[in-house]
Amino acid sequence: MSAFPIDGHVNEGYERVVDAFRRNFEDRGELGAAVAVIVDGETVVDLWGGWADPGRTTRWGPRTLTNVWSATKGLVAVCALQLIESGDLDPDAPVARYWPEFAQAGKAHIPVRWLLSHRSGVTGVETPLIAEDLLDWPKMVELLAAQGPLFEPGSVSGYQAISHGYLVGEVIRRVTGQTLGQFFLANVARPLNADVHIGLPPRDLDRCSTMVEPTSMGELPSPGPAALAAFANPPVTGRLSNDPGWRLAEVPAANGHATALGLATVYSALADGSERLLKRDTIELGRTGQGRCVDIVAGLDNEFGLGFTLGGQQRSFGPNPHAFGHDGFGGSTGFADPERGVGFAYVMNQMGPGLRDDPRKMALTEALYEATDPDTMMSGSDRFLD
Repeated sequence: MSAFPIDGHVNEGYERVVDAFRRNFEDRGELGAAVAVIVDGETVVDLWGGWADPGRTTRWGPRTLTNVWSATKGLVAVCALQLIESGDLDPDAPVARYWPEFAQAGKAHIPVRWLLSHRSGVTGVETPLIAEDLLDWPKMVELLAAQGPLFEPGSVSGYQAISHGYLVGEVIRRVTGQTLGQFFLANVARPLNADVHIGLPPRDLDRCSTMVEPTSMGELPSPGPAALAAFANPPVTGRLSNDPGWRLAEVPAANGHATALGLATVYSALADGSERLLKRDTIELGRTGQGRCVDIVAGLDNEFGLGFTLGGQQRSFGPNPHAFGHDGFGGSTGFADPERGVGFAYVMNQMGPGLRDDPRKMALTEALYEATDPDTMMSGSDRFLD
């Protein structure tokens, strides 16, 4: 048996993606992974390979689920934008309109827009936490409501690494009466028949791959209080995501579980012009930049829209700077490129050390766009808007 068994299919013309996927195993330390690409509603790449566990006893299959970490934040964005589109949520209204307790500690003026774009200043809490606290929704939202901003709200972005899901999720719960996971299932995953979950059903625990921590980790990007609250209170390790309690809970900034095809299906619905999830004007709102800067927490030069990371000049999501999505700690990603009709997702269990643009993801993305003849693609936004 091959050390890295690979299965699935690609359409003719996308063989470069297979080559890059294989090289991820041979040259870039891949253990188990999957990649999927949907173009104009047609699945042109659906590959999986390697092993679902570090002991290499279980092969990765088409139904293997993976914790995609912060790639979950893109799914949170879709839910919030659906409520904005329906008129139930105003991005420029104070958060306290929907969640009155949030007005504590000088936060009464903070708009929903700043939650979505990581500009609220509430990157975490200063009350000491342990990992188990992250599974206690009432405790987390009570602490976040009482927490004062850790930098001047609206001035820059400060990555809400874990707090983001509770902040936006509690607003959604106050508006709809549903948890974020329930709302996502009813309004995104189930209508698309997408194998993506925020709060895993117990029956699906045995489908999960085992996450393997990075062999090395960089230092905290910033020693300031905003970064310490975001990344170090409590420290979140890769192995935490293997705990059944973590998988079953809703930690919407970090514990979505998906197959690559499931995640690509969500982004395809944002890229194919079908308006199955969001109208075109709402998608444009979601990918409108809220101010480029060096993030005060993550130390990265980037720009957020309303919940999405923007591709930008760093080509995080291919050559289109207006592509949007979200990377996850360790390497997973999902993105939409509406100008080209592309929904893309990559998931894996051998975590890399970075928050963004893992080399394996970047190799797959580069191979995808190399495989597509640029002369056949319309430039700018004409294709999406026609």
